[in-house]
Amino acid sequence: MLIAYVQAAMRQALYELLEDGTYYGEIPGFQGVWANESALEVCRDELQSVLEDWILVRVSDHLPLPIVDGLELVIKEAA
Repeated sequence: MLIAYVQAAMRQALYELLEDGTYYGEIPGFQGVWANESALEVCRDELQSVLEDWILVRVSDHLPLPIVDGLELVIKEAA
């Protein structure tokens, strides 16, 4: 489920070639998840890494995650 969630979020990513020749990528609805790199593939890889870290922080802090393509990750308290 986690892999499907990350993949769905990455399909939402938007990329832009900046005037300085670098690539900027972000995922709408995932505040603070962005990357800026010299090549598009490197930007994609970095964006996914940032997304994965962002998810871990949100889970650790018991914060909700956005629903993506009908996929919802719900954090449950352990007994």
